[in-house]
Amino acid sequence: MQHASLTLLSLVVSANLHAQNQISTDNNDLERMIITGSRIVESIDEVPASIVIITQQQIQDQLKVTSELQSLLSTLVPGLAPSTGTSSNSGQTLRGRAPLIMIDGVPQSTPLRNGSLGVRSLDASTIERIEVIKGATSVYGNGAAGGIINYITKKAASDKPLSGHVTVSSRFSGVKLDDTLGARVDGGINGQLDKFSYVLNASYEENGVQRDAEGDIIGLTYGLSDTNTQNYFSKLGYQFDDEKALQVTYNYYKAKQDTDLINVVGNVNSGVKTYAVESQNGASILGEPQGPENHNVMLKYSDDEIFSHTQLVIDAYAQRIENMFFFSTNLANPEQGFDGGQSIIESEKKGLRATFNSQFTWQDIDTTVIYGIDALNDVTSQPLVDGRVWVPEMDMENIAGFVQAKWILHDNIILKAGVRHENIDLKVDDFSTLRLCRTADQCSVAFDVVGDTLNYQATTYNAAIRYNMSDAFSPFISYSQGADISDTGRLLRSATVTDIALIRTEASIIDNYEIGFTSKFDRIRFEFSAYRSTSELGTTNSFDSETGIYLPVRAPQEIYGYEALATYQVQSNLDISATYSWVEGKNTELDVYLGGKDIGAPKGTFNVNWQPADGARLALNYLYVGDRKRFDQIDGAYVGDQGPVDSYHLVNVNGSYDLGNQWQVFMGIENLLNNDYYPTRSQVYTYDGYNHKGLGMTVNIGASYQF
Repeated sequence: MQHASLTLLSLVVSANLHAQNQISTDNNDLERMIITGSRIVESIDEVPASIVIITQQQIQDQLKVTSELQSLLSTLVPGLAPSTGTSSNSGQTLRGRAPLIMIDGVPQSTPLRNGSLGVRSLDASTIERIEVIKGATSVYGNGAAGGIINYITKKAASDKPLSGHVTVSSRFSGVKLDDTLGARVDGGINGQLDKFSYVLNASYEENGVQRDAEGDIIGLTYGLSDTNTQNYFSKLGYQFDDEKALQVTYNYYKAKQDTDLINVVGNVNSGVKTYAVESQNGASILGEPQGPENHNVMLKYSDDEIFSHTQLVIDAYAQRIENMFFFSTNLANPEQGFDGGQSIIESEKKGLRATFNSQFTWQDIDTTVIYGIDALNDVTSQPLVDGRVWVPEMDMENIAGFVQAKWILHDNIILKAGVRHENIDLKVDDFSTLRLCRTADQCSVAFDVVGDTLNYQATTYNAAIRYNMSDAFSPFISYSQGADISDTGRLLRSATVTDIALIRTEASIIDNYEIGFTSKFDRIRFEFSAYRSTSELGTTNSFDSETGIYLPVRAPQEIYGYEALATYQVQSNLDISATYSWVEGKNTELDVYLGGKDIGAPKGTFNVNWQPADGARLALNYLYVGDRKRFDQIDGAYVGDQGPVDSYHLVNVNGSYDLGNQWQVFMGIENLLNNDYYPTRSQVYTYDGYNHKGLGMTVNIGASYQF
């Protein structure tokens, strides 16, 4: 077998931890937090990486407002573009590039044909914490051009054989109640019985229609109105002895929009919003219910002393993903009798990772060496429901080896360096592109394309240093590389040549540079980082007005920006935090700015957490999204993802009260001030049907029982 390659780097940047403070959390606790993003368990103050940790308390607070992970991440992660307000995270990039979404280290994204639905891969009630690693990295393989968002699932309580919870809630519009009432229930049990541990969790949620600030139903393109979501999760573990353990996890997630509403289609250029209405003539939305459905099976075996001073962790996993998209008239072909079409991304992954972790003292220097092998088979395609094949089956076999070393000098200098080599084979059989017509006079040209096995090889490096000089000033600097063959499927489906070998499918190698520092002064903590990311090949697209398709633009890119975080523990029961992030990017070949699909608008947040009395909590989250207006109209209209962004503000609040006897009641309000706004993606995407408004004031009330 021929092998190909991609790039990877094991973690390499220096610690810029954003953890929105919890009540009664001392700043020093931040350094004692444990993360697993570097494939081993490490303390934050020893990890040279730009990292955000979202804690269990933060997740629970956000769940009082909404179960949507997009909104949670947007509120709590500097550098992540604002929420799209839909089921799709297209345009919600991390530092201007697509992140890889994972559950316990298992990829949920479909990088070979990125459908941008990976953020919604499990229910928030199943998550113990979320680790976000920023900047180009290939720690877990292809697709992490912008970094990693890793959902770490709950573990069993070790002090009792049975504990659990049940939560029920209802969500409805505070603008116009009609048809908006939804219901949600989630519950779970966990515990430990001698050497056996278990976690079982289930959730089910039905959304009513979602209304904007004017009371209209939000448009159905990737919409969340009338969406039913279910998640079933189990994790079983067995501790053979003090050193050896086995764990098996299964996760099933499904979210489908099943509605009889129809869209009234608008457009950014027309100034008319897209919204939904009840059909007056018996018409209904075309196609099957849209949304993701995925199965994940994960097996983990660990031996803390496989040999002297060395731990071994073996991860094996299998996954099946089906992402169903909405019916689109852009997939029409009148010659064959198709007035549109509906596509589905189908992806199956099988993987095995073996990670060794050796710790020893060398020349009086504490040393950690991580090394191992990763193997992955990813088979992805994008057919249409009517039988046509839009993206042919892509069969990727990936084998990679890596070494990452960490040295601690004089207890306050942390050095990291690493290398990873990847070999990838990507097999594609002969296929034909589709003739697709946006209008009768605007059709793409079909091509018969000769298939091949594409080979990639890449070696990537990283190096970083962090100096914990003092609490007042701990600087870091880092360099890391990543490699990406993301969205090869988009390149194939828009092919304009007759041989796959002539398509520019080569990997995009990304160089990431970062510098920053952290400072602590009694109750105040401040963090700042600036970064620059360059690649010789980009992954943007441009609209071809003659054929009506979007062609890849594989020109060099430069992305740069900065992020700042400040937290202040006012009292033991009151803390506040603020963040600001700014990112910009250019196609350096043409010296033009990148569009809104890649570059998010400036974003600021302000958060207040208050515990006014025992058992009572109140939280306020303020989000500011700034202007971004980099493009001029072409022939009197904005094109592609180049619409101008006007600023907007959002305020969310939530509160809870413990009634005693393990009962708690809670309430959350999203968009408290009922601001009338378009989310950033609705403003930058000029395509018909994408410019829906954001959610108006929405109320969530519920109760929870812990046992």
